[in-house]
Amino acid sequence: MVGLSMLAAASVQADARGLWSTEDNQGRVEISQCGSSLCGNLVWLEDALDQQGRPRRDARNPDESLRDRPLEGLRILWDMQPSGDGRTWKDGRVYDPESGKTYQGRITLEKPDVLKLRGFVGAPMFGRTSTWTRVEQAAE
Repeated sequence: MVGLSMLAAASVQADARGLWSTEDNQGRVEISQCGSSLCGNLVWLEDALDQQGRPRRDARNPDESLRDRPLEGLRILWDMQPSGDGRTWKDGRVYDPESGKTYQGRITLEKPDVLKLRGFVGAPMFGRTSTWTRVEQAAE
């Protein structure tokens, strides 16, 4: 029985990897395996260019030396550890480039195509949940 539950958890866990559209459909995040945890990079932005036509930068980062990084390609999720239930990853970090703040984070696969991202400070009750939807990738 233990082998079956581990197999089921692994198959759901693999489903969290992929391309996800943010709640406001303004960005897309590629979630992938990074060692034993999940991580995510911002790979597409609706408004990728600033008013001068240049790629948008990480201008609100509290570390001034990082403010010139392009937002596209930026890692915004990291260290998401499997919780053991096969559908939740916890104890990770979430970076919000709009505010320049980093939060504790948790992601939960609600359905194969719906992911809940919870960013919080201290305890999960002190945070915000965002719902992301899986992006269907065109066949090549």
